[in-house]
Amino acid sequence: MQALNIGQASDVSGVSAKMIRHYEAIGLIPPAHRTDAGYRLYGESEVHTLQFIRNARDLGFSIPQIGTLLELWNDRSRPSVEVKRLACDHIGELDEKIRGLQAMKATLEQLASHCHGDHRPDCPILSGLATPGMGSRAATGGPASPPASGKR
Repeated sequence: MQALNIGQASDVSGVSAKMIRHYEAIGLIPPAHRTDAGYRLYGESEVHTLQFIRNARDLGFSIPQIGTLLELWNDRSRPSVEVKRLACDHIGELDEKIRGLQAMKATLEQLASHCHGDHRPDCPILSGLATPGMGSRAATGGPASPPASGKR
């Protein structure tokens, strides 16, 4: 593979040029080789690393977690137990997010079920959104009581 400019590396890796520059700026990837004119050049190894980052981001890993994964990926003598621990920890984080999303969905379903969706101005959805703590109860999985459909 010949050296690619940032646009070509972006196309091949699926990582936007803006994010490639960002990853370089925060040290997630090393600075790119530059032409005499200052253009960034990427080889097969760099593009492969960008694809790795893209895949990890698609799985919801954070930037610090990806940094750790990259270190482990580049250390060919590392035991896989560290990689599995990181993946299992992330699974736990995803489970927690899923529970939060399910609670939000249930709250919205409950609010929507109490809304007539007709010509009347009273709307339990808007009343619920105006209720202090409604969103935090949904995010933590707490019960959401149907709001009184009064005006403010």
